[in-house]
Amino acid sequence: MKVLIIGGGGREHALAWKVASDPGVDSVLAAPGSAGIAQIAECADVGVGDLDGLARLARDACVDLTLVGPEAPLAAGLADRFRADGLRVFGPGAAGAKLEASKAFTKKVLVDAGVPTAAYGEFDDARAARAFARELGAPLVVKADGLAAGKGVIICETLDEADAAIDGMLEKGSFGEAGARVVVEEFLRGEEASFIALTDGRDAVALAPSQDHKAVFDGDRGPNTGGMGAYSPAPVVTDALAEDIMRTVIEPTIGQLRSQGIDYRGVLYAGLMIDGTAAKVLEYNVRFGDPECQPLMLRLESSLVELIDACIDGNLGDCAATWHPGSAACVVMASGGYPGSHETGKVITGIDEACSDADVEVFHAGTRRDGDRWLTAGGRVLGVTARGDSIETALERAYGGVARIGFDGAHHRKDIGHRALTG
Repeated sequence: MKVLIIGGGGREHALAWKVASDPGVDSVLAAPGSAGIAQIAECADVGVGDLDGLARLARDACVDLTLVGPEAPLAAGLADRFRADGLRVFGPGAAGAKLEASKAFTKKVLVDAGVPTAAYGEFDDARAARAFARELGAPLVVKADGLAAGKGVIICETLDEADAAIDGMLEKGSFGEAGARVVVEEFLRGEEASFIALTDGRDAVALAPSQDHKAVFDGDRGPNTGGMGAYSPAPVVTDALAEDIMRTVIEPTIGQLRSQGIDYRGVLYAGLMIDGTAAKVLEYNVRFGDPECQPLMLRLESSLVELIDACIDGNLGDCAATWHPGSAACVVMASGGYPGSHETGKVITGIDEACSDADVEVFHAGTRRDGDRWLTAGGRVLGVTARGDSIETALERAYGGVARIGFDGAHHRKDIGHRALTG
């Protein structure tokens, strides 16, 4: 079997690593891939936004299965295009991908399905949005409706901050077209968790719960990023709560989509706020999380390809996922200044030394190759990921890998997994 993975970040590197280890897979192709992914897969210089080029690549390369990493091509209709051409692809069509492409659409799906979520309003008029913010009271959350690379959510501690966020999106265009409509919603208290399931449009298989760290600095301070680290499992999601989430969140959402004529086959990723034994949905994503995917792939013992095939074929009800009984953790090494302006082209040392531990994998998020040197090429640079019998051991190994790697201006959080360690 030949598998095509679309994307080129740390998530796609982790997926390529997992797929390449499958005994039923002969070769892995990535588009566009990366220098890191090229260590284990062939890379084709076709961008994630080139739908025609990707479909042509899949046909010409005789690809048996395509796995879409990022959300943007799904929202643009890539899976629809592939299916129309008779190509096997894992990911929802554009109608289902609106769960991530439009926060207003998601909120309506949740309300119609009776899924617990925060009170909200949607607006394209700044004055009306500011008035609603005063009805809710601070703190509150202002979200760009569209895709904003994981950065379109602003937590506002005061009404002045809410006004600034609303004006920035609706009047100053701070998030471009993604912020032309905003969702203003109540602030939920509790502990966040990532609950990711695979679905064939009727049945679903839950993956192990995980938790990421969005803020750039220790103590969950500073601006939100695409993710500074993650670990799995997340103790806040007990076995009983996981069953409840499947019953009250995942299954009703799938049913609501089906009632709207949406045949959703792919990843259904619920970002949750946990308060005691109750969970409310903050948002949905339609792809694997990044960096949650990295520890999940290290822990997943089942064949990812077999699970994906079952989703495509509509027989996921016969499947289950098995997991390494311990934990896994990912620590992101980022460029200095990220998520703001940052320099690239810094020489990276120590990657091979970090990987000398058999339980450590280094996934490349933003690197390039210059002869025999690795150079930084993005904000998030590496995801140093490790597995262990406990969260303590996994974190110790991940941070041990981080200590072996260096580049000018490197920044990482030193408290990944702190909730699991203190909870």
